[in-house]
Amino acid sequence: MNTDFRQRLTFDLARGELRDGATRYVMLREDSLMGLFQRLPGPVRTDAFKALAASVAESGARSAAHYSARDGDAADLLATIAATAAQLGWGVWRFSRTEAAELQLEVNNSPFAHAYGASADGVCAPITGMLVAVAAIVLGAPVQAEECVCASSGGGSCRFSARPRTP
Repeated sequence: MNTDFRQRLTFDLARGELRDGATRYVMLREDSLMGLFQRLPGPVRTDAFKALAASVAESGARSAAHYSARDGDAADLLATIAATAAQLGWGVWRFSRTEAAELQLEVNNSPFAHAYGASADGVCAPITGMLVAVAAIVLGAPVQAEECVCASSGGGSCRFSARPRTP
């Protein structure tokens, strides 16, 4: 298990690329991304956050599947995801499982909440999307995930929950 994402990165300056194997990454200021959402009217913003979460869930599922195939068990996968999140600047992630077949995630120092600022609603859609991708593997079923508490609304840390979808 290689949880050091930074050692896997390659910088191809001639092509202007940053990659982890076949996956290309882009660095973007947190305030540039979240400034987009701040400029959208309420209902459009909500839809845009949902679309971003769905997009991250889809692309993140490919990364999570790759890590899962390489690392083996769920505990190793969660350790890799948590380590990679911190190395990507996505805050400090701590996963836990409940007896009710839920995967919970606490994130300290979310860049999305930090850049967005005060909000009555959760703003960490990318983290919700990645939780969907990871929880589907760990729980072995399609899941629904939600941001239960967001630091942008004074929660201190952001807390998320994922559980198998009900039919």
